[in-house]
Amino acid sequence: MSILTAILIIMFVWSIYHSLPILLNKEFNVTQSRMRIRHIRSFGLFGMITGILGQLIGLYQAFAVIEEVGDISLSLLMGGLKVSMITTFYGIFIFLLSLLIWFILDFILSRKVN
Repeated sequence: MSILTAILIIMFVWSIYHSLPILLNKEFNVTQSRMRIRHIRSFGLFGMITGILGQLIGLYQAFAVIEEVGDISLSLLMGGLKVSMITTFYGIFIFLLSLLIWFILDFILSRKVN
């Protein structure tokens, strides 16, 4: 979760730093700005993939413990599966947030150019 939070913070800092020239009507290169804004989506995608990887690592560890113990209650198994999905939800949230930020900034950039 801390890695995902770091990715979220980096994405926000990147978004703010590279959107300030666009929002404050400073001089900026359009192609370079579009390329830098596209990186916001990449941060979001990286967050989503990291969340899925976190879930897979958690499931692997849970299945290894179940293999050692043998018999386990169904409610305990379902509780573990529920906890393992937190990283995936968080990663998908980061990706959706990055898409929203990218879409808004790209729209503003397109309006400024035209």
